Amino acid sequence: MSGERFSSALENADDRIVAGRAADGDTVAFAVLVRRYTPMMRAYARRILPGSAEVDDVVQDTFITAWAQLPELENLERVKSWLMRITSRKAVDRLRSSKPHADIDLVEPMASPAATPPRRAEALASVAALSAALKELPDAQRECWVLRELGDYGYDEIAEELDLPLSTVRGLLARARKYIIVRMEQWR
Repeated sequence: MSGERFSSALENADDRIVAGRAADGDTVAFAVLVRRYTPMMRAYARRILPGSAEVDDVVQDTFITAWAQLPELENLERVKSWLMRITSRKAVDRLRSSKPHADIDLVEPMASPAATPPRRAEALASVAALSAALKELPDAQRECWVLRELGDYGYDEIAEELDLPLSTVRGLLARARKYIIVRMEQWR
């Protein structure tokens, strides 16, 4: 099998196979994990940290840790949640060690490049409003919301990730969503 076809097959393989090969020291498989999960990890870290340079550092630190600890991961199918848990811990550690006025506004707005300047300004303002609303949430509510809405985690995965009962996760998400809906009403 040629290297290109092998790489393509690996790109389409499920997490258990890719993580298993990476755990055995396969750098090509590990690169697949990096490509597969970097966007999600960056989005999650961006909601916690103030600047993109710190976000990139956290993601890089996460992958360094993952490379060293991947052989110890017992359930290779859970590599996604494991990477997100490492990202979460590293982002929170970095936030705790930084200045107390950490600001998490630095998000690229979702406006089409062809959008008019008023539309771009509106997109920027809505992202800033969402960021401000997220900052106002208690930490547990914000973590649940970010994992669900940005990380696309299921309720069970969030409960496991944050070591909380499922009923607590449901309550935290309900309160976070209610607050965000009320706070973002003008942007509907």
